[in-house]
Amino acid sequence: MLRRSGYTRSMSLLFRDAAGPSLAPGGSVVCVGAFDGVHLGHRALLARVRERALAQDLVPLAISFEPVPREFFARGTPVPRLASAREKIALLGDAGVAKVLSLRFDANLAAMPAETFIEDVLVARADAREIWVGADFRFGHARRGDVALLRECGRRLGYTVEVMPDVALDGVRVSSSAIRTFLGAGDFDAAARLLGRRFAIGGHVVHGAQLGRKLGWPTANIRLGRRTSPVAGIFAVRVHGVQAQPRAGVASLGIRPTIDGGGEPLLEAHLFDFDGDLYGRRIEVEFVQKLRDEAKFDDLDAMVRQIARDAAQARAILGVVAPA
Repeated sequence: MLRRSGYTRSMSLLFRDAAGPSLAPGGSVVCVGAFDGVHLGHRALLARVRERALAQDLVPLAISFEPVPREFFARGTPVPRLASAREKIALLGDAGVAKVLSLRFDANLAAMPAETFIEDVLVARADAREIWVGADFRFGHARRGDVALLRECGRRLGYTVEVMPDVALDGVRVSSSAIRTFLGAGDFDAAARLLGRRFAIGGHVVHGAQLGRKLGWPTANIRLGRRTSPVAGIFAVRVHGVQAQPRAGVASLGIRPTIDGGGEPLLEAHLFDFDGDLYGRRIEVEFVQKLRDEAKFDDLDAMVRQIARDAAQARAILGVVAPA
């Protein structure tokens, strides 16, 4: 889970513009990627970059993109994400990156020739002395840039290129797409093995209609904003950021068809045996197990009865005994 101190610290390491003065006048070791979720494969790469930077007294620097390129090319079609932009930056900082250049992926960047990206971003902005990428790394207009082009330009511009081998667990290549597939199938344990932690969604608790409180099931609500979640439904969860230890609960993530008839996606977490004001606080909801899909009920009484069944099931999964 992200800690608020690390979250705040990582924000101070963030830079957004492709143009500007060198971020590492003494030179850097650079890695480039979307880094959605900052999973175990990403962390292996980041550890290597940090190690190489320390050995050469250079700056460990990550270059990423927001939105991630597949979101830009989806042209408005929702693209599930494992982490928000802010969570990604915080995770990169926690992994030991000193600076993050998070480029705005727009039409201009998509049209930038690969050679221009190398000269203006990797060399002029990042002052790269060593670049680490995956074997299938492609970049630049029409994805014409690859490892071979990086190495060819490196001989002229004074940097070297290293390719990070894939990381696999139990015969499965660690990738963001594999993690999203496991999450979509409800296999949260398999997703956690590749992610290196359990999948969670963080955000600030916002005011809602307080219908849950009126029905006897108060919730801490998080709006997803532009983020699209890879999961939806009803879940057993643990909520971090409320007290020193996580609080067990049951959560709904979806469009609330019984209440709103299909509105804005909302994450609503009910914390077991808790009574307190969480408005404005940043929390993280860790997904432990899916209980069921979202459903539309005939009336509120039917919905409340199902919530009680969901809560009992979540308590059993999480080992939390209901008060007498």
